[in-house]
Amino acid sequence: MALRRIRTRVPLALGAAALLLSGCANPSTGSNTDDPTKPVTLKFWHGWSAPGEVKAINENIARFEKLHPNIDVVSTGNVSDETINQALRAGGGDAPDVVTSFTTNNVGQYCSSGMWADLDPFLKKSGIDKAKVFPKTLLDYTQYEGVQCASPLLADAFGMYYNKDAFEEAGISRPPRTMSEMKADAVKLTRKKKDGSLERAGFMPNFQLYQNSPDRMFAQWGPEYFDAEGKAKLADEPRTEQFFSAMRGLADAQGGYQAMERLRATFGDEMSSQNGFLTGKLAMHLDGEWRGLMLDEAEAKFDWSVAPLPVPDDQADTYGRGYLTGTVAGIAHSSRHQNAAWELVKYLTIDTEPVVHFANAIHNVPSTFEALKSPDLDADPAFRTFIEIAQNPHSQAVPPSNNGGQYITSFGDFSQGVEAGRTKDLHRGLKELDEQIDADNLQSEN
Repeated sequence: MALRRIRTRVPLALGAAALLLSGCANPSTGSNTDDPTKPVTLKFWHGWSAPGEVKAINENIARFEKLHPNIDVVSTGNVSDETINQALRAGGGDAPDVVTSFTTNNVGQYCSSGMWADLDPFLKKSGIDKAKVFPKTLLDYTQYEGVQCASPLLADAFGMYYNKDAFEEAGISRPPRTMSEMKADAVKLTRKKKDGSLERAGFMPNFQLYQNSPDRMFAQWGPEYFDAEGKAKLADEPRTEQFFSAMRGLADAQGGYQAMERLRATFGDEMSSQNGFLTGKLAMHLDGEWRGLMLDEAEAKFDWSVAPLPVPDDQADTYGRGYLTGTVAGIAHSSRHQNAAWELVKYLTIDTEPVVHFANAIHNVPSTFEALKSPDLDADPAFRTFIEIAQNPHSQAVPPSNNGGQYITSFGDFSQGVEAGRTKDLHRGLKELDEQIDADNLQSEN
């Protein structure tokens, strides 16, 4: 068997003191005048760490190197966004050429800071019409104020896993499609112990549960976070108060927030064998497409399936939508080999074969139109549900910001206070939240 040229390094142990000292330095100026046909070594940093994930990305890189024998890729895995950002600020020969991020919240920061190179010139030079390659929502979360500094590298779609055995036992024939149906089904699915405490929740809306960040569930309302001038408008967005009312109603119908919290305290870690859905303590559950693979590997003791998360009753025609996010890839502004780096980014994110191979291997949604309709894509029905959610025109990602999605963090903190009953005047609280978001955004601009 021929030796593979790909080299994968262990997670970086960069000198913290040196990085902190260089953290405020201006990024080194890279070059997009290199000849991508000349021998070159590219440094590729990514965040995947699970053996199956690393194996899959390494296989794609090996295929790339076979197509581009002049390009040697040194791959470094399990690297955080923070480490990448510090290295890009420091610049120099040790900085990466190609980088990835698991969070779309940081794209606005990458684009506005110039740390990630604008990809539009490379797309134009390659004759690629991005609007014909990527779904609009994915393009929206990979650019900021007209700068396309990232390329979608697989997507994550969120839907509702449900326990089919529990549904049958409760006499429920299909998953709910509207919030009122969900509330009614949740009541039927809820089980209580003799002492009145919850044994199983039909659906737990609590924002601290696993993937239940409020922005993911709020996406079912199709909200607008900012007005045309970029000012926060959560207080003036009528769907915000509708969202909180629906979440409170769901909790109250099953025993209330505190009862839910006591049940949540009995759950194990999200990735463990004591996951609340896996152990049967949740009958319906918000999660991403990767959970299906984990349920199969854990040999769940009940029959389960997937459906889109329900939508508000007055938006029933949007059923099928969901929250979208994903992994993104980009070229370091400091790279002296940007044309060669573009060849790798283009291969990993646009070429159908590697996109489909990686999507199948790690159970993530492919990020191009061609890959989404590829006959080689995993035909598992549960996975296909997420494919449909990703293509639904009503599906939503949160808008990018220039401070790494600080407004999402603020919205999350505020939401936890609302559900715990600490916010007495919701509208006034939302007004203050808008003011905080605007102040944070203004500070990031200065």
